[in-house]
Amino acid sequence: MILGYIGPGAGITFVGAFLTVLGVALSAFVAMLTWPVRALYRWVRYRKAYAHAKAHRVVIVGLDGLEPDLAERYMQEGLMPNLAKLREQGAYTRLGTTTPPLSPVAWSSFATGANPGKHGIFDFVTRDPASYQMRLSSVRSDGKSLRRSKPFWSVLGEAGIFSAVLRVPITYPPDRFYGVQLSGMCVPDLHGTQGASCLFAESPAKSAEPDDEGAVGQIKVQRQGDTIRGELPGPGAALPFHIVRRRGRIRLHINRRRIELREGELSDWVELRFHVGGLVRARGLCRFYLDRFAPDFRMYATAVHIDPSAPAVPISHPRSFAPYLARRIGPYATLGLAEDTTALKRGLIPDKIFLQQAYDIHAERKRMLDDMLKRVRRGLVVCVFDGPDRIQHMFFRHGHDEEPNATIRDMYVEMDATVGRVMKQLDRRTALFVMSDHGFKRFDRCVDLNAWLRNNGYLVLKDAGDVDWQQTRAYALGFAGIFINRRGREAHGIVDDGDADALIAELCDRLTGLRDNGRVAVNRAIARETTYRGPYVDQAPDVIVGYNVGHRISWTSALGRCGAEVFSDNTSAWSGDHEFDAPLVPGVLFSNLDLKLDDAHIMDIAPTVVDLFGQPVPPYMDGRSLLCEDERSTS
Repeated sequence: MILGYIGPGAGITFVGAFLTVLGVALSAFVAMLTWPVRALYRWVRYRKAYAHAKAHRVVIVGLDGLEPDLAERYMQEGLMPNLAKLREQGAYTRLGTTTPPLSPVAWSSFATGANPGKHGIFDFVTRDPASYQMRLSSVRSDGKSLRRSKPFWSVLGEAGIFSAVLRVPITYPPDRFYGVQLSGMCVPDLHGTQGASCLFAESPAKSAEPDDEGAVGQIKVQRQGDTIRGELPGPGAALPFHIVRRRGRIRLHINRRRIELREGELSDWVELRFHVGGLVRARGLCRFYLDRFAPDFRMYATAVHIDPSAPAVPISHPRSFAPYLARRIGPYATLGLAEDTTALKRGLIPDKIFLQQAYDIHAERKRMLDDMLKRVRRGLVVCVFDGPDRIQHMFFRHGHDEEPNATIRDMYVEMDATVGRVMKQLDRRTALFVMSDHGFKRFDRCVDLNAWLRNNGYLVLKDAGDVDWQQTRAYALGFAGIFINRRGREAHGIVDDGDADALIAELCDRLTGLRDNGRVAVNRAIARETTYRGPYVDQAPDVIVGYNVGHRISWTSALGRCGAEVFSDNTSAWSGDHEFDAPLVPGVLFSNLDLKLDDAHIMDIAPTVVDLFGQPVPPYMDGRSLLCEDERSTS
């Protein structure tokens, strides 16, 4: 879902690994000494916090990207009985999403109850106006979060209500509040990138696909008879390994460990230790897929995930929470975008291995949620499952909206079973919400905005293909839209503020209704001020582009480059998407409560939960409570 090679600027320092362990030990010692005082304080605060609550517990299950057209169809066909039951006994509606309907934008509005102009997240990526270079939109170079406004679990925490928040996107670095949290999207790998996987081969070949969505390092190995030797890159010194085939068995030897591999199968998590320098070690997790041992060796390795049992940087709040989960459920994926869509796009892994990755991660998440449901009897529990988003991105190529394929159908059945598993663990005093941040549609055609800007005289290239900033008035970068090359803002800006509004209006007018072979490609293009309100509007693209179903920005344009043609076929395995005009891809909302559902929006979830716990809704929230006035108390 994000350009995998872009580092998060997380500022990973592996001295931090030692400090993390030391900090956890000291925290445990202090906690033991102060336990009686803290217990009395919590008891008094607890009674006050829940005095006006309409529910003792609220559980939110996020199913990223669940599409209402498909959910409604499968409920009608009897394939999703649990969600159908929830709809019949409580409430169901299509849930309005953000502009643009991108996961970091939508989930940030979910968390804060505010529009992007207040939380400051407008895209996966943005540009540095001083250099025109791309960077993550949610994490600064020093590792601090760029998401503004207060998440609703912090609001609840200030009132004394405990929350457990599992893998909600854009929660890295973790929030500090009264509760526990495992960070989601934007957690880096051990190298500090968003997912640097490797392909080991005797004869590595440059990928035929442009380097558009992530660094998959191709590393040469050496064969000596039935022994393969290579090195796994690490944050410090690389880890040497050798693989031996003997008597029909294949074993990987790495870090003084011996792991049995089978051709065509994905290994379990392998714990690794990298020597960073001096006495510092960094611990990671990796999985290996041996495509073939002979005649031409090929082996894929996932990105090296931060080991949750001893994280090199904080990936949870408190720091001890990630190790706690590792003790409860075993090793688990920590990378923000853990399902390797790039490897599947480039043919480094087959469909079945990608699906195994996705479902194994889903199973890990279910075990985490089960644990929190058992332990958090009062308060908030939130868990987001990424599988629907990742699987639909990669498997719409085997079907289409009207006749979805079996892979997507089976995923919806599994999501329904997951909801049923949760429903069995709830009591009558628990309010349940099941939701998605946006829907999903096919992605057939690519739109190169920079090529359109070039063809229409807004963007000028030099002979070498580089942008001539002295003559360029507008450019596209990222997935959301177009930036004006403003004087005084961009390093080489040429458009005065007095001329910018007219240029923006012209671009919106010309792009709205843009056609591709008779089909509308751009549903609408709008100025950012028409949809955003708040102190961070000036950080958004100047023009937000909403595509019609079937069309989406090209990878080339999203990277800030300019291709030859404005329109082209999407031939990638990345064949489904949600980056369309927001009204075309609403999410879903189910609940066991009777709710006011007219024009329900993702920003409404936060104030609804705050209201359920009997707390005043903060004035910065743009959403509204969906609770009916006569909603009877479940306390």
